[in-house]
Amino acid sequence: MAARRKNNQTTKIQPKRARNLSPGTVTYTGKKTTTVTKLDIIDYSKEHYHRFETNDIHEAFNYEDSTNITWINVNGLSNTNDIITLGNHFELHPLIQEDIVSTYQRPKIDEYEEYLFIVFKMLHYDDEKLTNEHISLVMGKDYVLTFQEAEGDVFEDLRERLEHGKGRIRGAGADYLMFAILDAVVDNYFSVVEFLSNKVELLEDKLFDDKEDTNITQEIQDLKKEILKIRKAVMPLREVINRLEKIENPLIEERTNKYIRDLYDNIIQVNESVEIYREMIWGLMDMYMTTISNKMNEVMKVLTIMASIFIPLTFLAGIYGMNFDNIPELHYKNSYFYLLGVMALVFLGMIWYFKRKKWL
Repeated sequence: MAARRKNNQTTKIQPKRARNLSPGTVTYTGKKTTTVTKLDIIDYSKEHYHRFETNDIHEAFNYEDSTNITWINVNGLSNTNDIITLGNHFELHPLIQEDIVSTYQRPKIDEYEEYLFIVFKMLHYDDEKLTNEHISLVMGKDYVLTFQEAEGDVFEDLRERLEHGKGRIRGAGADYLMFAILDAVVDNYFSVVEFLSNKVELLEDKLFDDKEDTNITQEIQDLKKEILKIRKAVMPLREVINRLEKIENPLIEERTNKYIRDLYDNIIQVNESVEIYREMIWGLMDMYMTTISNKMNEVMKVLTIMASIFIPLTFLAGIYGMNFDNIPELHYKNSYFYLLGVMALVFLGMIWYFKRKKWL
């Protein structure tokens, strides 16, 4: 029997949802395409650990009756038929199946009768380029399903802990595995923010460098886009974890709630750091525009002073350049040198005046 929906924490927002399709239509909206869907299955308990990788979606059905905790990680969302097959087997609501492959879905949490559904974003830098990947998670009584667009994630340390039995994860339930997955994502947010802070500091040093750099404006714009992408991932996840901490669901044990509260503190810290660097980037933009304006003012100041100096000189030259027959000074023997002397005195007088006014 299909699970009944209990509550929805956030309003569904899909700015790039496929048009003219009925709700529940499974249509992949991402850019990463894969030829096959790969499954990474980990079945474990306190005394047992087994990891299995396969390209056959039906292999996951063999773990349905397992008495252990099973984590099924699905790599690749472009083959929607596999997602539908797996979703139908686990009786996932059609709206969930739609959201799994809708990569523009906002991070959220939905509570159903027999499972929880969470959407979040995985962030990481790849060759100094920020990558944003859509991740979906379904947590049931003794299983966790995760769906990601392609191979490569931030869960390797978690898999190592499971393999070697580090910490309490092997002796805990599926709810703790869900927490551990979210914790790995949030921990990686700290790494992303730290990398971002280094980029902000380098850009700040460039602004105070005397060397001209025509790429600073573009670098600031790129950082603003990165901050926006990070905020769109972090801020909604803060709401999700806050909701996760407060819901009363038998799938989540009280002892796990303590860890979720700590996770909420961490995501708040990440969010505050992001806001700080966001303000710093806006400050850098204002500082850069002010610097450019000051340099332009200096140029205009020099041009204005030069024009002010040559205005009286041009006036004198213009008077004695007029085509009148009767200009007495023109007939003096040394009138040319007298005029040059007067012009020199005017020039020096203007320089002295500007320096006295501290304009030079």
